[in-house]
Amino acid sequence: MTLQLVIGNKNYSSWSMRPWVLMTETGIPFEEKRMRLDYAAADSIFKKEIVRINPAGRVPVLVDDGLVIWDSLAIAEYLHEKFPEKKLWPADTKTRARARSVVAEMHSGFGALRTHFSMNIEAQLQHVGPRVLAEQPQARADLDRIVQMWSELLATSGGPMLFGSFCVADAFYAPVVKRIVTYGLPVPPVVQGYIDRVQALKSVAAWTKDALAEHDFLEGNEDYRASR
Repeated sequence: MTLQLVIGNKNYSSWSMRPWVLMTETGIPFEEKRMRLDYAAADSIFKKEIVRINPAGRVPVLVDDGLVIWDSLAIAEYLHEKFPEKKLWPADTKTRARARSVVAEMHSGFGALRTHFSMNIEAQLQHVGPRVLAEQPQARADLDRIVQMWSELLATSGGPMLFGSFCVADAFYAPVVKRIVTYGLPVPPVVQGYIDRVQALKSVAAWTKDALAEHDFLEGNEDYRASR
């Protein structure tokens, strides 16, 4: 049975982007079910639909022959165990522990960056980013931490990705890459190089293309129109 990945809007849903990019980039086959994130009220279309799949009421959700896995990190770990040949985490024990640490930091941290630079792929907000950084010191601190982390990881691994070859860590930070691009956040050349390489990944390019065409896709989606 084909895996099903339930996601939200590709333009906005950073958490949905993570497992989608991971699975697409590594060639794990799946069926996509995309849902519009209209709003979080209990009687919203989204909430009514998603709780039928995931009682936690959130995306992303991975469905595998009746098994429902929610939360992007739990999904990544399940895929790692189900598809060991895909090498979703680094093979070396210590390197894998480091990769899990930086992914966990993304999973639980960088709240100011998420708040002030929400993902909006279709937007051109390069004039906004520098101003917000100047006004929001915690957002500036979050960006500085990301720059420091990426620079150190790339220096250690030699690139092109954070741990040499593509892994879960790159998928988890892909939405941060999109935020930096959307808001024109200033980064040093070594980090800009990484951003360019992530943007060029087939999975990220495909997600971006879909995000830019999303309004027409969702309005033409029979499941969505029937639920209104």
